[in-house]
Amino acid sequence: MNVGGWQVFALASAFFAGLTAILGKLGVEGLNSNLATLIRTLVILFVTALIVTARSEWQMPRNLAFRPVLFLVLSGVATGLSWLFYYRALQMAPASLVAPVDKLSVVFAIALGVLILGEPLSAKLLLGGALVVSGVLVLAWK
Repeated sequence: MNVGGWQVFALASAFFAGLTAILGKLGVEGLNSNLATLIRTLVILFVTALIVTARSEWQMPRNLAFRPVLFLVLSGVATGLSWLFYYRALQMAPASLVAPVDKLSVVFAIALGVLILGEPLSAKLLLGGALVVSGVLVLAWK
């Protein structure tokens, strides 16, 4: 496997997503899951603002179009809902069960990429998606 630029970032994302499950599980003990999500969101806002400031990236494009902003807002809403449901699930079940089910997002992303973005559906993609579903079934259901 040739691991290049985007793969490194994707693997880092996967690692930190796994760490998020463990830290989140510890963080929702004795705390309302919605409040826990708010605290997490505020931390993300602060850290992201620090990064944007450190990299001097506060400049808005001169011809910022409405469509990309709309989709970023909708993505933010989807992310917020995902986090709210994720933290609630972590309150109700072990992280080792919640995290694999959450990774069904891979299958949803594949399906939505094909249906909405018109991305090609290959045998490799179908097999990978089926393996993810199989893994989730093995890990999360009795």
